[in-house]
Amino acid sequence: MGILTLDNVSKSFGSGVHRTDVLKNISLDVQEGEFLVLLGFSGSGKTTLINMMAGLDGPTSGTATFRGAPIKEPSPERGVIFQSYSLMPWLTVNGNVRLAVDTVFSKLSAAEKDKKVAHYVDMVGLGHAATRRPAELSGGMRQRVNVARALAMNPDMLLLDEPLSALDALTRANLADEIERIWDADKKTCVLITNDVDEAIILADRIIALNPDGTLGEEFTVDIPRPRDRMEMNVNDAFKTLRANVTKYLMDVGIEAKVEGARLLPDITPIHGMPSAVIDAQKGLIDSRFLDFSQLHKIYPTPKGPLTVVEDFDLKIDRGEFISLIGHSGCGKSTVLTMAAGLNDISKGAIKLDGRHVEGADPERAVVFQSPNLFPWLTARENCAIGVNKVYPRASQAERQDVVEYYLERVGLADAMDKPASAMSNGMQQRVGIARAFALSPKLLLLDEPFGMLDSLTRWELQEVLMEVWSRTKVTAICVTHDVDEAILLADRVVMMTNGPQATIGRIVQVDLPRPRTRKALLEHPDYYSYREQVLSFLEEYEHGAKGKSEEAETPKSASSKKEAA
Repeated sequence: MGILTLDNVSKSFGSGVHRTDVLKNISLDVQEGEFLVLLGFSGSGKTTLINMMAGLDGPTSGTATFRGAPIKEPSPERGVIFQSYSLMPWLTVNGNVRLAVDTVFSKLSAAEKDKKVAHYVDMVGLGHAATRRPAELSGGMRQRVNVARALAMNPDMLLLDEPLSALDALTRANLADEIERIWDADKKTCVLITNDVDEAIILADRIIALNPDGTLGEEFTVDIPRPRDRMEMNVNDAFKTLRANVTKYLMDVGIEAKVEGARLLPDITPIHGMPSAVIDAQKGLIDSRFLDFSQLHKIYPTPKGPLTVVEDFDLKIDRGEFISLIGHSGCGKSTVLTMAAGLNDISKGAIKLDGRHVEGADPERAVVFQSPNLFPWLTARENCAIGVNKVYPRASQAERQDVVEYYLERVGLADAMDKPASAMSNGMQQRVGIARAFALSPKLLLLDEPFGMLDSLTRWELQEVLMEVWSRTKVTAICVTHDVDEAILLADRVVMMTNGPQATIGRIVQVDLPRPRTRKALLEHPDYYSYREQVLSFLEEYEHGAKGKSEEAETPKSASSKKEAA
């Protein structure tokens, strides 16, 4: 028997017709000293499960025991780190950690308590910020305080409920390494809830999938030697095989084809076009330089003088090409995108789309933001129809309705067209945002971290949806992302930006992988990890503030298909 045991545990909320079964017949032994990761989609009951382990909730049936005794309430033996920081805003880093020490070690002297606080604050690398308050800390630093506070209680077991999900990719990776280092040093038992496959493989001794219906799924043993280096894992066959197996299992049980309907798109023309004289002048040229960023600069005035955020951004994009734009936070990715959208003035240089200068916002350039910004009181159908009615003024009402319904069907919302946005999950709302953008029949689709607010498994689902709809339209597209796998999955070329200020293009990788693409197919492609290593190597280099000249990478096979780079 392990340190913590769940025996045939089920959990339901409500009763009668309002009863919801969240967890079903969970039997699980957590071994002392192991690092167990529970991996699953949002809504699969992961948080409910960890709340029962923590004693914050009890099972409807079955038993939960810790060291052989029933779990009836929270205990310092089981330290919990939640997704949200829950810090006292008026207390310093030391003060927040001291709360835990005072609770558990009330009999220690003040000097002994101070020593213990300093030990754990130093352990998470916050000694230099010990006197700062939460408002003065980054998200990653606030979560480190959370970790230090949990560790200061000296628990036998650490329970981590998606503690890294609200952080950017780089901070998330660094803090995951920190947690592994602490676990390795203290050999505490750890249970981590996550939806990130790579995070699970980096940290776990054992991964157990939690199925969407609240049952335990397949178990995967992780026997890759520690410490596990993220870069080395791109060439480690054991890692690649495990990653493919876990991904395949999760996609098989969680991502079903939700695209429905066989509605035909009406043959109607949007109002955005261009004068016939311009079309004639551009014949034979416009397809190969459909979107042209020329010596683009963005400069902001500051009290200390002009600040150049983006410098000499120069890129030619063909009609129908899909570009992923990637780089560290603050490198100007979104600034470039908002200038292309006409939402941000160009300081110097030019952007030309279909032969004409970009000036101001226009429906010919559709934007999907991280938050879909729907009108909460309107239905999915009504939110989509607003733009369609403006773009197709000469079409009949029935034709416009057909456009709206066609794209809502394509993103898997055939049964939810009349559902108000306020009643939708984040994932459903983003589906509406994608449908709304495609329904405008734009010349250029701009996506600014469109899945950044979603858990990684919902992201997978919507990436597949986006690829399916894009494959039908072949609209020219740029997607800003921090997700390496997303960048490669979507793109014909991955454009990597150097660190800001004065950010510019540092490297371009041509992605010569077959379309249509799915995540499962890419993981099995022999060249996939070569592309991944190229992008990760660049990001690792620029993590330390490197500056360098622009270059375009060869494909793993050859450079013969390389497109013109600026």
